[in-house]
Amino acid sequence: QVQLVESGGGLVQPGGSLSLSCAASGSISYIYSMGWYRQAPGKQRELVATAKSDGSTRYSDSVKGRFAISRDSSKNTVTLQMNSLKPEDTAVYFCNLVVAGTGIMHWGQGTQVTVSS
Repeated sequence: QVQLVESGGGLVQPGGSLSLSCAASGSISYIYSMGWYRQAPGKQRELVATAKSDGSTRYSDSVKGRFAISRDSSKNTVTLQMNSLKPEDTAVYFCNLVVAGTGIMHWGQGTQVTVSS
């Protein structure tokens, strides 16, 4: 069993910054990637950013240049630094872990990010 525990999130004004962190624990075999997805009300869950075990990263076009993902493989943690936040970034953010070899995905419980004045 794999558990993903998220922290961070909250309410921030437009232009502000927030940091999200996620720690994985449990029966973890080789990790292919860890990352973040988000889901706004009435919309589908979408990729925000991921970090693979080879060090490569991927960002959605909507957050490129504003968000930065970092991963500590030794601690099985992933952090998302979000800068220059916009109201359209408002969503529930979910931590994601993909197990290598199987493609099995694990999800955190989600943390709310609200960008509003």
